[in-house]
Amino acid sequence: MLKHYIIVLLLGILVLGCENIEKPKKPDNLIPKAQMTELLYDVYVVNSAKGVNRKTLELNGIIPENYILTKHNIDSTQFSESNTYYSFNTEDYKSIVEKVKERLEKEKKEYEDLRDEENKALKTQKDSVKKKKRINPVNQSKKRPVFDKD
Repeated sequence: MLKHYIIVLLLGILVLGCENIEKPKKPDNLIPKAQMTELLYDVYVVNSAKGVNRKTLELNGIIPENYILTKHNIDSTQFSESNTYYSFNTEDYKSIVEKVKERLEKEKKEYEDLRDEENKALKTQKDSVKKKKRINPVNQSKKRPVFDKD
């Protein structure tokens, strides 16, 4: 019986708690979708770079957040308001994130293909060096003729 009261109480709190969610109004300086796509792309790339090579960024005096905002000529308030607005408009935000995801996947594939080509070229180079050593070993070229003392 106590469980039923607790469940009803929790459901009531959930219903009442979710009722007063206000959709944010469109900011006056809303970042356009195309620019927001570029901005979020840069955010994802820089966050990945921070995770992998934070020390290098620090040594070069790069503050990732400031770099992105300066690159796109916006301030943190404008980004925050635009991000909040788009996140409440889920269809718009979903399309923005999908474009970013597609671009990241495309570039990842390009870099993987480039890495594979470089590895293949390196392997071919190593194989040709091994083949040349088998054909003309260094030890044979250093042999001296043996003379008879008669």
